[in-house]
Amino acid sequence: MVATPIGNLGDITPRALEALQTADTILCEDTRVTAKLLQHYGISKPLLAVHDHNESQRLPALLERLRNGETLVLVSDAGTPVFSDPGYRLVRAAIEADLPVTSLPGPNAAVTALTLSGLPPAPFLFLGFPARGEARIQEFSGLRALEQTGLQATLAWYESPHRLLDTLQDLIAVFGAERPAAVGRELTKKFEEMVRGTLAEMLAHFRQFPPRGEITLLVGPPPEDDTGAQDLDTLLQEALRTHSVRDAAALVAPQVKLPKRTVYARAMELAREKE
Repeated sequence: MVATPIGNLGDITPRALEALQTADTILCEDTRVTAKLLQHYGISKPLLAVHDHNESQRLPALLERLRNGETLVLVSDAGTPVFSDPGYRLVRAAIEADLPVTSLPGPNAAVTALTLSGLPPAPFLFLGFPARGEARIQEFSGLRALEQTGLQATLAWYESPHRLLDTLQDLIAVFGAERPAAVGRELTKKFEEMVRGTLAEMLAHFRQFPPRGEITLLVGPPPEDDTGAQDLDTLLQEALRTHSVRDAAALVAPQVKLPKRTVYARAMELAREKE
């Protein structure tokens, strides 16, 4: 696995160039994207597309080539392979087949944004691309539920510019407008931008300046005085005085903006403790 630049072509390591130059074949998401990178560095090697839609089908032939002693280099369109990019199935299959696998470190948009954000760097939780529509609210609500049971982490996603505003609105609905956040845009490129502030300020900024390019979105951990867990238990204990566990969960879930199944599970725990 070889990490490639996320924007600035100067961000490639000598080891990465050597690996590309000595590979028998380079496996890539999009041959057109990788061809441009290779052309820039004067490298000519066979390219084979390996992406989400064909990775499983290509595994047997790729493993056989590795068994025959070929050196295959896996790259993504930008950044570190497998990190929210194709390649996991191939890496897993090679490991299970006891074939040698190594990774040459390099650029990564999530880590770059994290170091620039000013948000707590550890722990952090990388979550890939957010879901869409109602599933996105459920995903965020699940994370908020984890915070109410003790999760204290900076959250990181990749996002497309045309979905950023909707995602920010959903984050505000679940985590609150004043939660600290940051958005990295076009990192390492000429028009790199790092916007820092609250979620409300992020939304206002990108409503005024429509986002373009590659986006990395980060949300800071809840404040130390966050009372979410206490609020949930207080509301449930009050509701359980006059309602069944199921009805109490249905009553409280909208108030705390959490999935009903999550609130139901906590209500069951409280009911058992009371017994």
